[in-house]
Amino acid sequence: MTAQQLKNSILQLAVQGKLVPQDPNDEPASILLEKIRNEKQRLVKEGKIKKEKPLPPISEDEIPFDVPESWVWCTVSTLGEIVTGSTPSTANLEYYGDDYPFYKPADLDAGSKVISSRDMLSSKGYDVSRPLKENSVLITCIGATIGKTGVIRKEGACNQQINAIIPMDCLSADFIFYCCSSDFFQKAIKENASSTTLPILNKGKFSDLLFPFPPLAEQHRIVERIEQLLPHIAEYDTAEQKLTALNAKFPDLLKKSILQSAVQGKLVPQDDNDEPASILLERIRAEKEQLIKDGKLKKDKPLPPITKDEIPFDVPESWEWVRLGRIVYNHGQMTPETDFCYIDIGSIDNQKQLLNKQETILSADKAPSRARKIVMIGDILYSTVRPYLHNMCIVDREFSLTPIASTGFAVMTCYQGLFNRYLFYYLLSPDFDNYANHTDNSKGVAYPAINDTRLYNALVPLPPLAEQKRIVAKYEELLSFIDVMGGRI
Repeated sequence: MTAQQLKNSILQLAVQGKLVPQDPNDEPASILLEKIRNEKQRLVKEGKIKKEKPLPPISEDEIPFDVPESWVWCTVSTLGEIVTGSTPSTANLEYYGDDYPFYKPADLDAGSKVISSRDMLSSKGYDVSRPLKENSVLITCIGATIGKTGVIRKEGACNQQINAIIPMDCLSADFIFYCCSSDFFQKAIKENASSTTLPILNKGKFSDLLFPFPPLAEQHRIVERIEQLLPHIAEYDTAEQKLTALNAKFPDLLKKSILQSAVQGKLVPQDDNDEPASILLERIRAEKEQLIKDGKLKKDKPLPPITKDEIPFDVPESWEWVRLGRIVYNHGQMTPETDFCYIDIGSIDNQKQLLNKQETILSADKAPSRARKIVMIGDILYSTVRPYLHNMCIVDREFSLTPIASTGFAVMTCYQGLFNRYLFYYLLSPDFDNYANHTDNSKGVAYPAINDTRLYNALVPLPPLAEQKRIVAKYEELLSFIDVMGGRI
């Protein structure tokens, strides 16, 4: 049950006479109603309110639920004077000032404690409007906010989007407010509003809505009990919001936790029969030398040796720590001379880390200056700008035309013996995230970016190839489970 549902349940119990016990010593509501009728007749004679049309008696078929014997069913009009607001002419600047609040639907956000308004009237503006006494109950009567309820604690006026109940002095404005806020009354408002795209509840229909009416002493007990419970509902709401936020984050936090365990060698068991990563690195070195010899790769500067102080955590004996630049390369750059498929940051779904299905085809003369990087199937694209956004993917399909990526990406081709999906997941891991987004590595304020030197100097924990594949298989199996579980939270 949500906090709002709990509040609704409490208000429903209140209007049904089930929230507080009845007291046989209370003056019955029928006597209170008779006093109200007599008071209204007096005010009519004095010319302070208009005479109301007599209402037909309420039939048993109309009554939506039973109430205690000391209660009665009445109509909203019985509670006091019913007023629909109006707006003084905005062309007359003399009507607006800072003397009286001019209440609008947005001002009712304060609920039972409406003490101010965004707009104000002058004394002249107040005199030509329909004045409302302190403790009048306001209910919006039109549009999407129909039924929004508040109690004003300062006399003023309201606009035509609001019906107001100016209660008789002997009644509890707070009880009227809580009853009007209940599911029962809110449902009645919507059912009696005009069934158009812009629902409207006019003054006549509003006045005729049924209202469960307890003895005055019980009205006060109900209000007191509700207001004792409201702080607990607020605490419950805060706890509920925290739990909702945690539930929303939980799948992502769990994925990160599992991924971190994976790259530390704790997700799957090691196998003594696996070829050690040290031998894999030797084969990568030989492959690199052959690519340089064949003219497919330029010889680059040697990377600095890894010191013990740099290593963030221990890995299994069959693993090796290696700099990223030692296990990947790229195919260089080109200037497009014909139509091509452009891969920009917007080409990637950074929630799923996948290429969008729709291609962006550009002609050579429309090519952005950043359209330079050659990509091939299996390459990892990693956005070096705002790396925390995870604009990254594996190129997993053929394109209709030659694909060229933005220089905002680092394009990584894995040497043989490095499983691209293992490296891809490592680049998503909390460990690499911390490195890439550290202020020492990611420079800039609005668009922090990591340069190639910093990026390729990053450390990667390298398992044997067979274990890389076991890690990926296990992680992806768990991902599917987490996604299913996340949908149930």
